[in-house]
Amino acid sequence: MKPAIRGRPDFLLFFITIVLVCFGLVMIFSASSPQAVLKHGNASYYLFKQGMFALVGGFFLLLFMRLPIQFWKRAAPFLLLTTLLLLILVLICGTNINGAKRWFAVGGLNFQPAEYAKLAIIVYLAALISRKGEAVRVFKTGLLPLVIAVGIVLLLVLLQPDFGTVIILGFIAGAVIVTGGVDLRHLLVLALGLLPVLVLLVVGKSYRLERLVSFAAPFDHRTDSGYQLVQSLYALGHGGVTGSGLGQSVQKLFYLPEAHTDFIAAVIGEELGFIGTLLLFAMFFVFILQGFMAAFKSEDPFAFLLGMGIVTMIGIQFVLNIGAVTGSLPITGVPLPFISYGGSSLVSCMACTGILLSISRDNNRRRQERLRQSQESKIEVPV
Repeated sequence: MKPAIRGRPDFLLFFITIVLVCFGLVMIFSASSPQAVLKHGNASYYLFKQGMFALVGGFFLLLFMRLPIQFWKRAAPFLLLTTLLLLILVLICGTNINGAKRWFAVGGLNFQPAEYAKLAIIVYLAALISRKGEAVRVFKTGLLPLVIAVGIVLLLVLLQPDFGTVIILGFIAGAVIVTGGVDLRHLLVLALGLLPVLVLLVVGKSYRLERLVSFAAPFDHRTDSGYQLVQSLYALGHGGVTGSGLGQSVQKLFYLPEAHTDFIAAVIGEELGFIGTLLLFAMFFVFILQGFMAAFKSEDPFAFLLGMGIVTMIGIQFVLNIGAVTGSLPITGVPLPFISYGGSSLVSCMACTGILLSISRDNNRRRQERLRQSQESKIEVPV
């Protein structure tokens, strides 16, 4: 009996992930230490908490890397139902922070169900589309069930409220659905029908409208709605080409709000300059490229859709975060994957990367199996 072939995961993808996480821990310590000393009397307070989440994320990364991809296809309905239950419960008994009910407080740590809704949506849509096959092009039996599932999740997240996550979930669902081969005419009609709802959501809340106004002219609103963006631009300008030096940011000294969370990229730009920021961009580019390659090389339709959804999730968060920090896009409160302070986001991204590594591992296993079969077929049997 021949030994089973165990494919190797994508080492470059694994290495880039670990580098990003470690780099994030360094920058969180740098960006958060003044606030940590003031609020908690310990410069390493936020570093320690993020480090704990990094260990949890590392556990799930290694675990999911070893799980077979078909496990997720079987678990898809359970995963979605569990996510819906958590999203309902957080509205009822979640912790209220700044007027939003998005978190469960567990042992001094905050757990955000919406972060795991991203994975649940990807897995569920990938499983459903791969099962339907060509039937997905029929509106009633194909696109409609997908839209209903996504719509329920979006509504629950919007009630928290968390508009940034709603945008991300919409992009993720759209990417998986389009890649899955639905009739684009049906999708276009649906998108046009939902456009007035999207506009109403944006203008229906004053703070969202203020963000759009300040995005268009931040320096005209530098003392109110545009304050955060203006301070972010000051940080990037101060960093210049080579940066002010690690730990030498001025804007993190209580000028830039959320310096260690959503706007940590501004601190990176200030301390490491254009060159350091460019290296960070390069690491994300390699991550996204390797993720897409793993998805495209997969022979399993479910694994292909799953990989595409995960890479889209991380890629769109990167774009939205950097866009907000640089003033290229409106502020949506989206963290920078692997880098920003926030345990739920970090664990979610690392767990999803584990699935990408599992896909690459399965691809390599299939390739090695074909190579072994080819070699065996060339062996001459003696007469």
